[in-house]
Amino acid sequence: MPKIDNMPPLQGLLSLNQLREAVAQQRIETVIVAFTDHYGRLVGKRFDADFFVEDIAHHGTHGCNYLLTTDMEMDPVPGYTFANWELGYGDFHLVPDFSTLRVAAWLERTALVLCDLENEKIHAPVAVGPRSILQKQLQRAKNQDFEVLAASELEYYLFESSFRQAHEQRYQNLPPVGWYIEDYHILQGTRTEAFHAQARRCLKQSGIPVENSKGEWGLGQHELNVRYAPILDMADRHVVYKQCLKEIADAMGWSITFMAKFAADRAGSSCHIHISLWKDGESAFAGESPLGPVRCTDTFRWFLGGCIHYAPDVMVFYAPTINSYKRYVDGSWAPTRLAWSYDNRTAGFRVVGSGKSLRIECRIPGADCNPYLAFAALLACGLEGVEQQIEPPAIFEGDIYAAAHLPRVPYTLAEAIRLFEGSDFAKKAFGSDVVAHYTHFYRTEQRAFDAAVTDWERQKYFERI
Repeated sequence: MPKIDNMPPLQGLLSLNQLREAVAQQRIETVIVAFTDHYGRLVGKRFDADFFVEDIAHHGTHGCNYLLTTDMEMDPVPGYTFANWELGYGDFHLVPDFSTLRVAAWLERTALVLCDLENEKIHAPVAVGPRSILQKQLQRAKNQDFEVLAASELEYYLFESSFRQAHEQRYQNLPPVGWYIEDYHILQGTRTEAFHAQARRCLKQSGIPVENSKGEWGLGQHELNVRYAPILDMADRHVVYKQCLKEIADAMGWSITFMAKFAADRAGSSCHIHISLWKDGESAFAGESPLGPVRCTDTFRWFLGGCIHYAPDVMVFYAPTINSYKRYVDGSWAPTRLAWSYDNRTAGFRVVGSGKSLRIECRIPGADCNPYLAFAALLACGLEGVEQQIEPPAIFEGDIYAAAHLPRVPYTLAEAIRLFEGSDFAKKAFGSDVVAHYTHFYRTEQRAFDAAVTDWERQKYFERI
């Protein structure tokens, strides 16, 4: 693995011995043991810190396997083969990954550790677990002697109403923290420093080094970027980052949303993913072969080709909700077509950097994605491109929004589900069981929306139909 700018050991990460010492000194009293569900939400338990270091650190703990079969309301959904009423909804084993053990600096005297999921009987990884899915693709890369670096750029909206107030107002008429679009504006950004300074500080103190925060293109929209890392570490950082910002906002009486499209007249919130491959400490992308203005290797060219070619097959991992697809609007900074360009923000795949900094930015995922699944999708597509030597299309220069001849991203979740379910590539990359499991999950989301009566319908049909 290449050294990442010769960074010193990260502040806030803990070894087990350091945790024991902090517990003995009563600096840590609680340890959160957690993993993500399908949605990317952290679920798990809070342990007394003494009990954690005496017992859980050695044996792990257990959780009900229904957590990978529920909907947003935590109702167990029938139809999964992994866990169901007939099987009795047993336990799976939560195995702490101590490389993720960190201080949760935004909480009082608390540490947090992320877990892998294992089958309770044979202690094999739970194949449908989001972190397991990324680990499978990471092993595929390692089998080819590749190391993978990644970063995700998350956007979000901040409101001066609390989550409880927003809920009671049915998420209508929420006052944003700003009253004009503040993209890069320092003055308006200063008005949110009580939040963002605390977020930057707490993330840094929790082993997540921060690059910057800034205003974005939507009213009350912001972005906070953390430093790139090995891809699994980056996915872990992404999950902790979201939890941290939500809980800081909650404590301040504010609210924050990572919806892909908060409102029809507002910019969408994205999760731009940067990715690069390395081998023997050197970039596997940097080379001398020309590809448009880029100097690259065959590995880069084929990886890019695979990312573009298979994007429709994995769209559900980039855009997992009904709302995700409302973001893909021409002229909105969200990509609508499958093309690549160099340093062009209208492209679904924006190539940036040169030499060792050469990387691919996939701009398709929204802020609502589960990072383990989105990262796994991008890596799987790229690796397949390398293995199959898939050539990318010619570079596109100009306004890709105006290029009506280019293939579009899928328009709806229903279309994306159909492509995912029928994809031989997805079954090969992730396994037929994973494809069946997540097809059922996304189809459940689609059916719930299809059965709902919305404000849009009432406003349109109440009087005039």
